[in-house]
Amino acid sequence: MKKTIYIVAAGILGMVVFHSCSEDFLDKPAYGTLDNKTLSDEKGVEALLIAAYAALDGQDEDNGTVLALGGGSPWEAAPSNWIYGDISGGDAHKGSDGGDQPAINSIATYSVDASNGFFNSKWKAVYEGVTRANSVLKVLNETEGIAEDVKANISGQARFLRGHYYFELKKMFDMVPWIDETTEDYYVSNDMDIWPYIEEDFKYAYENLPETQTEIGRANKWAAASYLGKTYLFQDKFSEAKEIFTEVISSGKTSGGLAYALLDNYHHNFNALYENGSESIFAIQMVANDGTNTIANANQGLMLSYPYNSPFRCCGFYQPTQDLVNAFRTSESTGLPYLDNYNNTPVKNDMGILSNEAFTPDTQSLDPRLDWTVGRRGIPYHDWGYHPGYDWVREQSSGGPYAPKKHIYWQYNADEFSDQSAWAPGNAINVNILRFADVLLMAAEAEAQAGSLTMALSYVNRVRGRIADHPDSWLKDYIDPDNPMQGFSEDYAANYHVQRYPDGYFTSKEQAMKAIMFERRVELGMEGHRFFDLVRWGIAQEVLNDFVQYEGQITTDVRGAEFNTNDRYFPIPQRQIDLSTTAEGPTLQQNPGY
Repeated sequence: MKKTIYIVAAGILGMVVFHSCSEDFLDKPAYGTLDNKTLSDEKGVEALLIAAYAALDGQDEDNGTVLALGGGSPWEAAPSNWIYGDISGGDAHKGSDGGDQPAINSIATYSVDASNGFFNSKWKAVYEGVTRANSVLKVLNETEGIAEDVKANISGQARFLRGHYYFELKKMFDMVPWIDETTEDYYVSNDMDIWPYIEEDFKYAYENLPETQTEIGRANKWAAASYLGKTYLFQDKFSEAKEIFTEVISSGKTSGGLAYALLDNYHHNFNALYENGSESIFAIQMVANDGTNTIANANQGLMLSYPYNSPFRCCGFYQPTQDLVNAFRTSESTGLPYLDNYNNTPVKNDMGILSNEAFTPDTQSLDPRLDWTVGRRGIPYHDWGYHPGYDWVREQSSGGPYAPKKHIYWQYNADEFSDQSAWAPGNAINVNILRFADVLLMAAEAEAQAGSLTMALSYVNRVRGRIADHPDSWLKDYIDPDNPMQGFSEDYAANYHVQRYPDGYFTSKEQAMKAIMFERRVELGMEGHRFFDLVRWGIAQEVLNDFVQYEGQITTDVRGAEFNTNDRYFPIPQRQIDLSTTAEGPTLQQNPGY
């Protein structure tokens, strides 16, 4: 059972208010003040550590008002990065209508400036996590009487969390100030690369954390190893990444002691009933109906992102793009994707067709992962009935015809895993920061870059094989479409066909990388990775301008957009630059092009 705690701690750097926690391992709801005396023992340090985990979701509330941690709207600091990773990456439209949340429009069209408040909200929420991790380390270093193994575990978790928070900042803003538990002057410049410090945090965590934890939501040795490999990969340190991923794949296990493995059912990764299984390496724990009468712990950052005018009430944002949907087209004969020209065989859509007008869904072959990722008209939307198309879309002309699906709760367990405490829903579906399929594909990338094409292919085929080998997990049609809660028949909801790549298929590094990049898109679609992958691969400008040219023929929201090389990183928030100013001028410097 998931539980919550609220902590108000008087501590390091003055009075620090800790709210909004959503960890599986926490105690029952409690409210209070921890003074310095209370903090300076194992229990106090543990309370600070819980607060550092609490910042992972970037969420807060104030007497029922939904907020991001540190201020701003919840979605501005969502840990899923649905705005910064998927909308910026061409996998999703903003959705809703053109006039709603207009600050997202400039993010979607690569025309932002440093005054956009979304970036300040994200910056504040993530740096709050850094501050909390630093508080753990500072107090721990000053506290006596804690056993060395306990101390190593606490410090390892705190440094893992700090590494995660700085990884988020680095991939979004590039040059950010490094502040740790020894920092005394907080006017710190952003003139140095912080990758080495992130590496050191994950190395320390890998070397000091145990293989398992007593509570599943906590980071363990193998989560740290996986994140260290990802850190290497983002720096193009392929040999180092290859070595650590090999160890993770062969020996890694979850904090609960399960050997890492792909779940047989792909969609179980996105159902709260099956969370924290063998594929979950590190996830932000979400909980619904926690007794607080808020959704601050229930995926509040995604509260806008449900189909409009539907059983979910609000609000029609975060609609998958046609370009993403087309990537799931497969060859009728081979079951393989169209790596070079997937938009030449587009998936049929219902643009401009009213819900009371006839429409037949696409009948050509598709990767089954499509219908666990995207809601399409005429296809079962979990157990809520067929997606009706137009009636569930606020403005097709700007957002397209599709709906998100991975974070949508099911009707049969909505009483337990949805939360209706706010004006839009919450849910208990964990946010996957790292899952085993992601690690396998990152390992494939490292192997390909190192010239090990056979091993790269084997890793890609493990991911493709999971969906190919388990047709029982493909979406089925309803037994009775008029009563979707009656269950699913033995008939597939669409024409699904997917196969592994044949042995020897990867004949060059370039070809292997093309397939790996494509596989990451279809496996991890709508999970917040796409933009950051494109940037680190050095292909963002080409791919995103091609996306704009294609998608702009379908929807109006991205027409006229142009991605330039400086758009690889978001601007340092102007508010933060202003706050960093001393008599000598701003301590923080703006990214190029802003």
